[in-house]
Amino acid sequence: MTDTPLLQVERLSLSREGRKILHDVNLAVYPGQVHALLGLNGSGKSSLAYALMGCAGYQPDDGRILLDGQDVTRMPIHQRARLGLTLAWQEPARYEGLPVGKYVSLGMKQFDREEALAALEAVALPPRTYAVRSVNDTLSGGERKRVELAAVYAMHPRLAILDEPDSGIDALSLADVGALIRRMAQAGSAVLLITHRDEMADAAEVASIMCLGTVIFSGDPATARQYYRARCQPHLAALGTQPWDRPRSEVQAALARPRGGTDGDSDPTT
Repeated sequence: MTDTPLLQVERLSLSREGRKILHDVNLAVYPGQVHALLGLNGSGKSSLAYALMGCAGYQPDDGRILLDGQDVTRMPIHQRARLGLTLAWQEPARYEGLPVGKYVSLGMKQFDREEALAALEAVALPPRTYAVRSVNDTLSGGERKRVELAAVYAMHPRLAILDEPDSGIDALSLADVGALIRRMAQAGSAVLLITHRDEMADAAEVASIMCLGTVIFSGDPATARQYYRARCQPHLAALGTQPWDRPRSEVQAALARPRGGTDGDSDPTT
């Protein structure tokens, strides 16, 4: 791994409908690295993914997005894709009548049938069964998620943003998803793994925590998991809702409430 980030996010801020969604986000992902981004649902993770990809309506108010040193902050989505950036959506697309095998091969630089079938094998979908099936409602949520991951894997992107790749996947299959992510990195792709499940951080070399629209910690995945389990998840349980929907004094009271005195109660940012 080089000392130069493939993706560098500098003080990124974003507002939608008059509401601040992201503020002062700083993040770095290096070539060949799996970087997990942990956060409660609604913390701004997906909004960051859409801003990085250049999706409509997610143009930053301030800050910069650099891809391999090139400023792509104002670049349209198709140009970012040409530079090797891709996003696996949290809710995979449905294409009535399009075979799974064809869908998997759409993003390949040059069609290779054997490689497309190998991508299905990589996500534990038997090619003989799934290659001819349609990407539609006949597939379960977990199957559609696997098809989406197979398509990203077949692209061999420089940077893959995986938005909640574990959603719709049963617990017994999480190990398969983690193994696929590591295979992508071994094949040369950097991966930004966005998730609310702290156990997914085991597939990463670096983990960051997102809260209230900003990154509050980046570092060792074990430290990030410890803090996330001891503070973020109990915080959600205590409030019964997301923190940005409550007055900040109430949020701070929930955060300060003792949670059993574990080492994870210390703030990793201090």
